[in-house]
Amino acid sequence: MINAYFLKKVRQEIIGLNTKVPLITGNHTKYINFDNAASTPSFKRVYYKIKNFLDWYSNVHRGTGFKSQLSTEIYEEVHHLVTQFVGANPKDNTVILVKNTTEAINKLANSLNLSKEDIIITTLMEHHSNILPWRDKAEVIYINLDKDGYLDLNDLEDKLKTYRSKVKLVTVSGASNVTGYINPIHKIAKLVHNYNSKLLVDAAQLIPHRPINMMDNQEAKHIDYLTFSAHKMYAPFGTGVLIGPKDSFKNIRPDYSGGGTVKAVTKDDVIWADLPNKEEAGTPNIIGAVALGASIKEIQNLGWPDLIKNEEYLTKYTLKELQKIDNIELYGKMKSKTSLDQVGVIPFNIKGVPHSLTAAILANEAGIGVRNGCFCAHLYLQHLLELGQEDINQFKSNIIKGDQSQKPGLVRMSFGCYNTPSEVDKLIEALKKITLLNSQGTDLTTNYTLNPKTGEYKSKTNINYRQYFRL
Repeated sequence: MINAYFLKKVRQEIIGLNTKVPLITGNHTKYINFDNAASTPSFKRVYYKIKNFLDWYSNVHRGTGFKSQLSTEIYEEVHHLVTQFVGANPKDNTVILVKNTTEAINKLANSLNLSKEDIIITTLMEHHSNILPWRDKAEVIYINLDKDGYLDLNDLEDKLKTYRSKVKLVTVSGASNVTGYINPIHKIAKLVHNYNSKLLVDAAQLIPHRPINMMDNQEAKHIDYLTFSAHKMYAPFGTGVLIGPKDSFKNIRPDYSGGGTVKAVTKDDVIWADLPNKEEAGTPNIIGAVALGASIKEIQNLGWPDLIKNEEYLTKYTLKELQKIDNIELYGKMKSKTSLDQVGVIPFNIKGVPHSLTAAILANEAGIGVRNGCFCAHLYLQHLLELGQEDINQFKSNIIKGDQSQKPGLVRMSFGCYNTPSEVDKLIEALKKITLLNSQGTDLTTNYTLNPKTGEYKSKTNINYRQYFRL
């Protein structure tokens, strides 16, 4: 059962929950956000900490003024907070603050001195940010998936045995941004280390939902590299994190050079700064760092046990209700099971209704925000939707011609720690209405126009978005 007292406490800490949005009927309704896998709203603690810090804001490092000294201490404290939050060993590892997870993975790819003779093993369930940065650096090989979309760890071991010393890195998501499946990262780490390779975990989807322990570097199950973004953990102010062994970044030129990355420059050479400064070029996002630190403290204050318990209940409840609706298509083991090792992410479709139309109706007629499409995980969607090569080739051909009207995809709902069963009930009610109208042969596109260039359905009602907020 959901802990109502705890949920009320959490909701008091979230900004924007009472915001009302317009519907095509001309009415307004309280917005329901089920798009947390993309970005979460902000904790009030984060907002207030930033608001208070702005009085003291100054650039960090080398400033002798009081505000600069204070800002520097706060900025460095965030690095220590991150280290403790994920159980990293500060003696052996460095915490590098960047813009987001995408930049963090690209930075690592640029730092490993890879060649086309090297092999990176990744998976078909990855976000593009954990696939594309490796493709032009090394040979990329994919771990197979089973029919339900889970990683085949036997296939991973087979590939490690086959390629052995050529495998420079294995990189996997901690949790899928499409299905929410949680990967057994410590089991994978032990397997990878048995074959003298290293593991990167893209924790962007995992970190707001579950505690992470990188473990000491001497442990067989330790995580070598970890990346994540603050905007998915209630601090949407533009900060990402890369954590890894200091040895990986020593004695190499940073991928970005300039202000803050050096100790000295002459006409002939450069003495690079110590870590992490060498890898944090230019003026850093100090405000983003403050936001991340405040978010970490708020999550610790709320406590993982109740956060996890409520999310698991909500996910199980939602799957149970979705399974009752005729013509709702679920994927993998979500078709029949409600208790899975997953974070609060559920993909679905309505038979006979384009995913983009379903999302548009939910937004414009019920005030419910979801996401639709391929979620920057095209390879995973091709697997889950069982698309053949002919289907893929046709889709690619249409895209080249500027037509995305038939693009494959899913509708994704994703929970934050503040979502409630009553919000789920409103979603279920809206989906029942859509499926009923569709089964009766009602034209669901009456109020919408399809843009073939984007594949999106837009309301025919002209909504003036700028009347709600202007710069």
